[in-house]
Amino acid sequence: MVSSDDSKKLDKSLLFDDSATNDILNDFIDSVLKSTPPQTRAAAGGFNNTVIIGIKEGGVPLADLIKKGIKNHFEIDCELGYVDMTLYRDDPFAVKKPIKSTELPFDIENKDIILVDDVISSGRTVRAAIDEIFDFGRPKSIKLAVLIDKGGRELPVCPDFVGKKIESGKDETIHVDILSKEKHVDKIIKK
Repeated sequence: MVSSDDSKKLDKSLLFDDSATNDILNDFIDSVLKSTPPQTRAAAGGFNNTVIIGIKEGGVPLADLIKKGIKNHFEIDCELGYVDMTLYRDDPFAVKKPIKSTELPFDIENKDIILVDDVISSGRTVRAAIDEIFDFGRPKSIKLAVLIDKGGRELPVCPDFVGKKIESGKDETIHVDILSKEKHVDKIIKK
């Protein structure tokens, strides 16, 4: 007989090991760095007007990596901020989540924003993050960079940069861990 505790357990199936996750990360960062036309890159990298905003929690370490990549390749130190869109969510679980703080220590007016998250599915998190950003001003443009696109859109939101597409069902979640020694991307199947 299966206990109720056993039925609540999650079945984890590892999709990528450390080296494969590193390859996805490197390809992802390279796609963002190559996003400017060659003539613009020659003129100081084309990132002079760019700020990077990570969506808390999963987009924070990826935003840091993109900032480092731009600094290493183009010697441009983009400003970095983070947005917590909990209060802007349109789902019933939003008010139950603890609220983190949004940190945008710069003016976003007329800036080119690279908005970063780890996984995109329905598009609702991105929509909520954009709503919050517009409370701080009107950027010139917003480009979306996500490491994993799991599909299942409910809103017309399409990322500009994607590390990898992984098809998964509504009963599956994707967990990304790029901070540990054993970087990994897991597909978690709820039973």
